[in-house]
Order: sequence, then structure tokens, then C-alpha cells
Amino acid sequence: MFTEARLDAVVLGGGLLGCFAARHLTSYRLRCGLVEAREDVCTGISRGNSAIIYTGYDNKPNTRKARLCVQANRDFPRLCAQLGVPFARRGSLLVSYGPRGDEVVRRKYGQGLENGVEGLELLTGAQAMALEPGLAEGISSALLAPGTGVTDPWALCFAAYENARANGCQVYLHAPVTALIQEGRDWIITAGPHTLRAGAVINCCGLEAHRIQELCTAPTVRVIPGRADYLVLDQPAGPYVRHVIFAEPEEGGKGLTLVPTMEGKLLLGPSEQAGGGRPDRAVTPEGLEFLRRMAARVVPSLDLGQSIRAFGAVRPNPYYVRREGEAWVPEEGSIHSFFIGNPCPGLWSLIGIKTPGLTCASALGAMLARQAAAYLGKEALNPNFDPCRPPPPRPRELDAPARRALVQADPAYGRVICRCEDVTEGEILHAIRQGAVTLDGVKRRVGAGLGRCQGGWCMDRVLEQTGKTMDDVDFFVFHQANARIIDLAAKKYHIPPEKYYKNIQKYGNTSAASIPLVISELHDLGKVGPGSRVLVVGFGGGLTWGGALVEFA
Repeated sequence: MFTEARLDAVVLGGGLLGCFAARHLTSYRLRCGLVEAREDVCTGISRGNSAIIYTGYDNKPNTRKARLCVQANRDFPRLCAQLGVPFARRGSLLVSYGPRGDEVVRRKYGQGLENGVEGLELLTGAQAMALEPGLAEGISSALLAPGTGVTDPWALCFAAYENARANGCQVYLHAPVTALIQEGRDWIITAGPHTLRAGAVINCCGLEAHRIQELCTAPTVRVIPGRADYLVLDQPAGPYVRHVIFAEPEEGGKGLTLVPTMEGKLLLGPSEQAGGGRPDRAVTPEGLEFLRRMAARVVPSLDLGQSIRAFGAVRPNPYYVRREGEAWVPEEGSIHSFFIGNPCPGLWSLIGIKTPGLTCASALGAMLARQAAAYLGKEALNPNFDPCRPPPPRPRELDAPARRALVQADPAYGRVICRCEDVTEGEILHAIRQGAVTLDGVKRRVGAGLGRCQGGWCMDRVLEQTGKTMDDVDFFVFHQANARIIDLAAKKYHIPPEKYYKNIQKYGNTSAASIPLVISELHDLGKVGPGSRVLVVGFGGGLTWGGALVEFA
């Protein structure tokens, strides 16, 4: 639908930074808008995140990044309480296994003290092992930072977005920016079918931020994507470590980070790799092998068989550029601080905001909103601004009486859709009402599909509908997604080995073809034929499953 609108300020990009900038703009008496190129927010670089809230000891002293990180860390519990987002201070250990790592530990301890980070302690190897007995022996020193926290980064982004909307921010989705023109003191923005006129523009477009800026100015900074792989282990792996662990390898290179997540899972990563200049989120064998190798060194008892998911994340590495003939060439060495450009009056560009971008997202948004309001001469606060967003109902987190009351008020909260994560129909419907328009959008809002899906729930439902029992089934055919998942489902239902079959080792995951391939091979082997009852089960991302009891004629 074509729209023309006059606004005071417009934020470009619906990631963490953009949603928080929009939220803080609504705290002033401003007409503001949020523009996102895709169908939903939190779909770009914000969707790949380690979930760590840093203390600031890792940042160069006397820099804006250090000051923002330290202050944002202190304010984070209040922010999460306002937005109804989970947060926990796990604390972190930076562990060293030799002289090179010891020097890193001492240097970062000194940086932390200079930055005003509270509670830092230098530990001996024995002290570190006492805190984390699951770590490999041989720790020579460690840095304890009790202020390190973890959160749910997706929930934080969606909460900021919902709060901005509730406070009056206009949202324009499916609106890629194709033109940005300054006309006097106004900016004219062409975004999809919309033409917006505003006095101030805040550019938070992630990997595209430099391209947006170059619609109206000469290049100064460009982003060259880097990438990283992560591995997620299921809840039984969570207790292996209690703190966030940063392991510095003795021989150089990047170490391993282990994060006990809010959901009780364990996150391993990142495997930093060059991105080749393109936003490639595909998981690489090299990256996963690095994570496995480092995990074996740092937490030798860790059971990597608990792995349930791997994902790739993109990092927006910013570089200054220089002109060579007709081309703009990146300078040597990426920019390590936050790059916030103000190339034209009324335009701010955040380019290459990496670690600790999650920690500082709200602080950066507040700073830019304040600058935009001052530029517009509209610094009066909005008396109706409400910084609070009530958390969505989460039945699994309620005690029994509260859960019964919720289900009585809305029976949809009593119908479990995703068994592995205990997500109900009511939560899914609430996510849709809040803006989820895709399965992925639902998944990231409520967690459905993020656990270990074994297809067991599916089998229960199929047998329930057919009125049959396990003994009535001659053969069980599962979607060939993962050999471990199939074996676990068979173990759960006490299915004898002669009643189920795997061929994933021959063909891999063939998606929709996997069940027909198994049936074809079973027929060729003479294991199924006329009169055979075969229960087939296909399962996917928590919300998607299907099954049938088939009797061959």
C-alpha cells in the first residue's frame, strides 16, 4: 500500500539497534517511524548472537565503547525488568593455559580496572578449577568477572520493537530503502511503496548501513562481512559449566566461548572466519570441526552428542576506505570501536556495530535519540511514554495455580504444540498477534522448534487418532533428519531394531524424499508388503509434524 507521511525522525533497520533507537525516540514528543526491508524485525545480523552481556573489561580504556559497555551492563537488569525479558548474571571466567594467555588475563584485568568494571578478580588455576571443575586441567590463571550476564537477544529485540509501537512509533515493513535525498532541512526517504519526509534519519541497517549512507554521501566506511559458526547443546549439557567461559588458547588464535543460556542449553562458539565479502550464514565443516576440537581441549567431558543445532552468524566488520582511481578500497585493519557517522546534518549512521552491540544497544539508541531530538529542537519529553512492556504469558514458567488460572482464562494455553520446549498454542497465537508472520518469526518469539524434536509427540498423536497401539505396527519409518534423533525415538518407545530402519548414512537428509526412500528400500528388502502396517512420521521445526498409519494393500 502506497504511503506518504511526514515524520520528525525515521529509523532505518529493524535489528536490535534500530528497535531501541525507535523506542527511545518515542520518549520525546516526536512523530517517528521505523523502516525495515523484510517482513519482520530481527531478521538480519541481530538473529545470530552469543547472548552475552559484557562487563567492559575487554574494551580499550577511555573510549566511547568502554564507557557505554560498563554503564549499559549496570543498567541491564532494570532494562530487562522494564521490557519483561529474562536476564541472569552468570559471571564469566577468562581462563589461560599458559604464558601467552596469562599476559592476556593480566592486561584485561588492568583494562577492566581502568574502565571502572566492578568485582574483577585474578584467580589461580586451582581457584578457577574449584569454580568450574568441568574445565580441562592445566589452567594457569583466570579472570573472574561476576557482572557478566546472559539474556535472550531475540526476546530483547522483539520487546523493544513492541514497546516502540505501543508508544506510537509507525512501522513500515517490506520497505527496502532505495533513495535518501536531502532537501533543505528535510530528508526524503523512498522505502518500498512509501515516501517518508523527516527532519532526522538514524541509519541502523547492519550490513547495508554503508550502502544506505552512500545514497547521499561519498563513501567513508564500508562493511566487509565476516562469519562465525555456533553449536547449541541440549539441556543435559547445560550444567557442564556454570559461568560464561572464555578460553584463551596458548598457541594463539581465537579461543572458545561457552555460554550457559537462559533456557538451560549450552552455546559453543564462535569460530571466526573470513566472510568473503558476502553475508553467508551457511554452517561450515571447518567451523564445526574447530568448535569440536576446542571443546575437547577446554571441557573434555562435554558430550557433543547432545548437539541439537548449529547456526552461522554474520559479523559486520567496518573498514575505512580510500579512493584508487574509480574504485573505493578498504584500508588495512578493521575499525575496533563503534563507528557512528554524522556525514550530513540530520543523518546518523551506525556502521559495523559488533561486540558488545547487544550490551550497548539500548544505550546507543538512547544516545542517538537524544542527539536527533536536540538537532530537531524538540527535546521535550513525552509525558505519555511508558518504558514498560508486559512479558508475554509463558505457562512453563508459572507455578501450578497460576498456570491453571491462565488455562481457565484461555484454554489455548493448555494445548501444547511443541513438546520439547513446552510451547503452547496460546503463546503461538500471541506471537502472531504481536507481528510474527512466518514460522521463523514464531520460533524466535516463543522458542518452538529450538529444542530436541524426536518425533515422539507425533507418534503419540497418530496412534491416539487411529485407536491402535505400538504392537499393531509392523514397521516404523521416521524422517531421516538425524541418526541420533531416530535412535532416541526408537529407544523411548522400546521399538526393537528389526522394526525400524535408517538410511541417512547413505543419502544424508533428503528432506521430503527421506520417508519414500526408506519405504522403497524396505520393499526391496522384503520387509514390508501386502498387509504390513507402517507408521510414518515426519517432523520439523517444533511446530511442523505429520504422521500416518499406512496399511499396504
